Amino acid sequence: LLLAFLAGSASAFAPSNKQAPRHVGALKAFEDEIGAQPPLGFFDPLGLLDGADSARFNRLRYVEIKHGRVCMLAVLGHIVTTAGVRLPGDIDYHGTSFASIPSGLAALSKVPAAGLLQIFLFIGFLELGVMKDITGDGEFVGDFRNDFIDFGWSTFT
Repeated sequence: LLLAFLAGSASAFAPSNKQAPRHVGALKAFEDEIGAQPPLGFFDPLGLLDGADSARFNRLRYVEIKHGRVCMLAVLGHIVTTAGVRLPGDIDYHGTSFASIPSGLAALSKVPAAGLLQIFLFIGFLELGVMKDITGDGEFVGDFRNDFIDFGWSTFT
């Protein structure tokens, strides 16, 4: 019985003849894009770009860049508030000071509902009206300068 058990468990480690499916169409179409680098090359483990065209690729890249920027700002905001930096004054007319609001997720229960609504509406305004290529002259996907701010970063090559 023990020998049969050992033989059966050893087969779990035997090499398989099955090949993992590869997303060859997407790999060939976007293998020269920025971000595709050795050793993985173009990496699309979920197959989101199987049979996709350039417009779909650019849309996903745009969303990835935007969400990455939001995450970076969120982490920076968390670091700053955890370090104890707060705005002076009160957050509402009832005398709740900014200093009394904790950092992190605990702040959600302390910020008044009207304040959370203002934050939500402001983010919606930025999403719908500001953080997009309004002029259509963006040099790259995620270029939101809109001929407004140019510090000359595009000349640093």
